[in-house]
Amino acid sequence: MSTLFLNPELEPAAAVVGARVGVRGDEARHAVTVNRIRPGETVSIGDGEGLVVTGAVVSAAPDELVIEVAEVRTEPWPSPELWLVQALAKGDRDELAVQAATELGVTGVVPWAADRSVSRWEGAKVAKGEARWRTITREASKQSLRGWLPQVAPLARTSDLVRLAGETRMLLLDPTAHTALTAIDPAGAARVHLVVGPEGGFAPAELERLSGAGAERVHLGAGILRTSTAGPAALAVLNARLGRW
Repeated sequence: MSTLFLNPELEPAAAVVGARVGVRGDEARHAVTVNRIRPGETVSIGDGEGLVVTGAVVSAAPDELVIEVAEVRTEPWPSPELWLVQALAKGDRDELAVQAATELGVTGVVPWAADRSVSRWEGAKVAKGEARWRTITREASKQSLRGWLPQVAPLARTSDLVRLAGETRMLLLDPTAHTALTAIDPAGAARVHLVVGPEGGFAPAELERLSGAGAERVHLGAGILRTSTAGPAALAVLNARLGRW
């Protein structure tokens, strides 16, 4: 299986069979010194916006990795978009959710400061947390050979989600809901937001406000999943529902 590296400056005009393209800087250094990529191996290079080229490595140095393009593919922007609104959680549970969601094709992730979130991003922690999630989505995208890097939205408060519920289709993953996620057809929406609560679940006031704004409560079976598991599980259901799998 080939390995993906990212070059945001990759130009479509250069992405043709027979051309030589590469990566430099930290990306090249990581490829050569960590992944130990050598000439002759097959790797992919993408721009993070749908364009991916694949070919054999012709030179591998810590300052630049170059391939000769043998295949070009362009991934269309996903429709509908599937977004994960992930409540901040203690430990690395929210990060695990973001990593798995990226591997499963999420379009974007929204960090949410829920009422019952034990973890809190305040002050300098906000920028640090958002940067950490961008790193996670970047590395998970490379591992899963994704053409598009998921977007990481700014930290959201419940008031932000209330406003968002009036603009897109929002599904609250609530174990007490009467409607199963498998009964939902997401195909007619331009964007779907899956909202996952923290370890303690949604606060009653949050459910009331979000439901009142138009969000739909859905469940994932009779059990209760961890906050790190619920979002990826729901994405898998919708991917199958949309025929992407």
